Amino acid sequence: MATKPAGESQASTARRDELLRYQKEAQKRWQDDKLFEVNAPAEGETWDAGKFFGNFPYPYMNGMLHLGHAFSLSKLEFASAFHRLCGKKVLFPQGFHCTGMPIKACADKLERELQLYCDPNKPGSLPVFPDNEPDAAAAEAEVETVAEQTPKDPGASFKGKKSKAAAKQGTAKRQWEILRDSGIPEAEIADFRKSSHWLRYFPPLAMRDMTAMGCGIDWRRTFITTDVNQYYDSFVQWQFRVLKRQGRVYRDKRYAVYSPLDKQPCADHDRASGEGANPQEYILGKLKAVELTGKLAGLEGQGAVYFLTATLRGETFYGVVNAWVLPEGQYGAFRGLNNEIYIMSHKSALNLSYQDRMPVTGHPECLMTLLGQDLIGTPLKAPRSPHDRVYVLPLLTIKMNKGTGVVMGCPSDSPDDYTALNELKAKPKLREKFHVEDAWVEYDVIPVMEIPGLGNMAAKTLCDDWKIKTQGDKKLEEAKKIVYLKGFNEGVMVVGNYKGRKVAEVKNIIKKELIEEGSAILYSEPEKQVISRSGDECVVALTDQWYLTYGEEHWKSLTEQALQQMNTYSDEARHQFQHCLGWLNQWACSRSFGLGTRVPWDPQYLVESLSDSTVYMAYYTVAHFLQEGNLYGEGNGQIKAEDVTDEVWDYVLLEGPEPQNSKIPGQVLHSMRREFNYWYPFDLRASGKDLINNHLSFALYNHTAIWENAPEKWPKSMRCNGHLLLNGEKMSKSTGNFKTLAQAVEEYTADAMRLALADAGDGMEDANFVEDTADKGILRLTKELMWYDEALSAELRAGPISLFADRVFDNDVNVAVHASHAAYNSMMFKDALKTGTYDLQNARDAYRVACGPLGMHKDLVYRYIKVQTLLLTPICPHTCDHVWRDKLQQQGTVLTAGWPEAPQPKVALQAAAVYLQDRIDALRKDIDKHGKVKTKKGQQAPPAAKVVHADLYVSDRFTGWRERVLTNLSDLYSQQTKAFPPDVSQQMVARMKAEPSLAGMKEQELKKAVMPFAQMRMKETNQLGPEVLNVRLVFDEAAVLRENQEVLQRALDLQSVAVHMTTDAAAQRPEVADKLSSAEPGRPLVVLSTTSPQQQAQLTDGTADDPAQHIARLAVNGSSRT
Repeated sequence: MATKPAGESQASTARRDELLRYQKEAQKRWQDDKLFEVNAPAEGETWDAGKFFGNFPYPYMNGMLHLGHAFSLSKLEFASAFHRLCGKKVLFPQGFHCTGMPIKACADKLERELQLYCDPNKPGSLPVFPDNEPDAAAAEAEVETVAEQTPKDPGASFKGKKSKAAAKQGTAKRQWEILRDSGIPEAEIADFRKSSHWLRYFPPLAMRDMTAMGCGIDWRRTFITTDVNQYYDSFVQWQFRVLKRQGRVYRDKRYAVYSPLDKQPCADHDRASGEGANPQEYILGKLKAVELTGKLAGLEGQGAVYFLTATLRGETFYGVVNAWVLPEGQYGAFRGLNNEIYIMSHKSALNLSYQDRMPVTGHPECLMTLLGQDLIGTPLKAPRSPHDRVYVLPLLTIKMNKGTGVVMGCPSDSPDDYTALNELKAKPKLREKFHVEDAWVEYDVIPVMEIPGLGNMAAKTLCDDWKIKTQGDKKLEEAKKIVYLKGFNEGVMVVGNYKGRKVAEVKNIIKKELIEEGSAILYSEPEKQVISRSGDECVVALTDQWYLTYGEEHWKSLTEQALQQMNTYSDEARHQFQHCLGWLNQWACSRSFGLGTRVPWDPQYLVESLSDSTVYMAYYTVAHFLQEGNLYGEGNGQIKAEDVTDEVWDYVLLEGPEPQNSKIPGQVLHSMRREFNYWYPFDLRASGKDLINNHLSFALYNHTAIWENAPEKWPKSMRCNGHLLLNGEKMSKSTGNFKTLAQAVEEYTADAMRLALADAGDGMEDANFVEDTADKGILRLTKELMWYDEALSAELRAGPISLFADRVFDNDVNVAVHASHAAYNSMMFKDALKTGTYDLQNARDAYRVACGPLGMHKDLVYRYIKVQTLLLTPICPHTCDHVWRDKLQQQGTVLTAGWPEAPQPKVALQAAAVYLQDRIDALRKDIDKHGKVKTKKGQQAPPAAKVVHADLYVSDRFTGWRERVLTNLSDLYSQQTKAFPPDVSQQMVARMKAEPSLAGMKEQELKKAVMPFAQMRMKETNQLGPEVLNVRLVFDEAAVLRENQEVLQRALDLQSVAVHMTTDAAAQRPEVADKLSSAEPGRPLVVLSTTSPQQQAQLTDGTADDPAQHIARLAVNGSSRT
């Protein structure tokens, strides 16, 4: 039994403990029966129900699984349980990812903390952390960053600032604290300084927690990655040799996001933040200092001095009239190649030093530190500018974390530049504040390009039109977007060698010329800040390593074909895949440090973590032959790792020839091949949407490469979900809004947690796990169990199933069976929970009320319990297995009992049931309002006479414009798509305007009169089908009302109800006849009376009061027709 949270009493946890007991009993039975261990059919056997192979990205083993893991995992678990229930052979395997830097980074971080904060004279002592000090990794990053930026001139004044890595980590938890807060005893934490300990500690706990969740996993097929597992190591080496043989892996020197601390590229899985950021390429314009004034004079004689300006718009060099710096910005003079000196920010210098642009990689030599104010007034020569010299001026909007901190000024095509230059010209005090001389700003705007609608000085046009006067104007950002976008797409050069040509055509030509003539150099930096898991801020480095040729035309075409034939379950997911395949290019697939598999032909490198996890789904199909259930591949099975050669893999996975002289028996090899061919391709991969841009798209690419000639092996579907919120807030350990999987199972039980996970949502948007839903799930499940006990032991009605309520309830069960099947099959689990549980329970409650004193039918109650149990099984398997065995006394387990059989629901009966309930609700409102008299304030209203009788006048068909609405809607409904066209409302208005009977109406009047009726019918069509578009109802309205007269009387507390057709003699009474036109199918005319029919007869024959008094008691009420 789970440990109860502090303060909880035995009574307060009794319901939870009851479910935990069923959970424990069920999981033991499943384990004893080896229920989830499944193999391909033996030679000659068939399995008519088919197979389902689903998988979930193996979680990274640097911590405990949490609710976010459980949410994505639940999608696969629910789908697998559904298909297992339907009779399919279901394979749900699960491995664990240990490749890459995260584990090593955490282990190294802990090692540094223990060295820094443990007493070296007391072996085994616990660390003592000082308050408000950054953790060891950030401290080390700060030291390295400061060392790299320390000026070489002894007289320079430089006070190092804390690096961004240090700043980011300063308030973060230390690794020791993270492990302690994960529940690891303090005495054991020091063991985690070794990477190997993480591999041994967390995977078994993940297996424990997934099992406790109730996941139907075949644990014989589990494994960890890295070369610790020599079998999986063999598989990854084979995969990469195949890719190399195909020419899809090559070595090159390219830009990559890079961790200076780890000394290797930093891919998405190696990042603490900045996932998805790629290198952003700029050109750095070299604006040469014509004179060295002020502090810069100290550089005289040390080499040519260049101000480096980062830009994406080389074509605007023609319009440069100045350069900009941030007055309080931190700059430096750094040694470049060829004895050149570069003025730029410290951060950009560090980036540039990793790009073969400085003498020493990773260590920019700072000759002098400078403030932006020190640079103002420096005369420069700008490439392609017509001026011999332009000056450095102050700009207050420069961001020092982007580019070099130096910006070239082109006021013709930059609203920022135009506004700042004009502001300096117009404000003498501003010039005086920054020591700007008048002559430095006396430059005219130089036209560079003609933009339709904005002229040849677009920035001036837009700033003048929008009245932008100052650098702080919020409209500047929008103005800049418009000028830059229109300039690229529509601009035509009006200056230089390419005058008259479109900017888009010559942009790259000008860029190439600037670089070749030495006026500019290439430069890259991350698109946004990236922090590695080791705690340092990443740069972009030119790295020599192995690359996969993602984006190559033929390979990309194959992968797009795979996407086209794959089910993504939503257009949004498909569009994200398409977008990713559109931009994805060569990918660095090797690393120098970390855990993993060695690149087989170049063992100095490791295969990085997003590249060894693309086709491992195929490994699941044969893992049990190789590892025999040993997580680490360390058993003493009949197959040795060294015997699993490339020839073996080719034979098993690629239909290659049988290996000669293999030590693996031929029959075993044949069984392995049969197992793979049976299960592959996988039917489902359930994952988070954040993996579309890397892991999932990489998986598609690698499948089309490895099985290029076997497209039938390509993935059949990938289902992506959003992130999981906890009680509407982002999950975060630092705020305490966080829950591990183990905690959730203990607190709520597996089934109540699973119920809340199913209820959390199914789309690509972020879902929400509500703890109150899980708590109420415990109550809902246990209350239902109590009702089952009461119902199964009660003396219920037997005999024929004849009541209208019986037929409706039986039909409601059929509806639930079919609607839930459709929801589960499309992986809409919240809908499945609604239709199979909530709606069905509501139908049960309505049936109980409708039966009244006659009581429910025994056979229908039993069918309800059985069907309800089966429909809920994929979500709450433990409780349902208990009901199946112990309450329904069924043999075997509910998990494989089969989907319940049910005939197709009867649409007419569905519609009749809805109609009857709507009529009861409407009549109740009519009766409540009947006879009430409005009184003045302070006066007491007289009591209303009690309504005892109701006459209902039924019309059997629609006429007039309503008939035309139904005819038109029927014409517009597509039997192929089972839907109306998107513009159905507009088409309906146009059609109805042409109706002669409505010709005199204005359009707004027509919409108000016609469209509510049309929209109601469209809604009913979507729910019940196109049959509701007939001019007559799909059921006999009068017959339904007459059959349920007793139900109406009991529900409305009436003595009697009479049902008439509008053509009956009773409808011709004067007080009724003039109202009959308002009756229509589904909305009868209602006449309420405070006298019974017997009393009315007495009035008529003169044996009672005056008939005039009777007429006063009658009320013709039409509100129930709405």
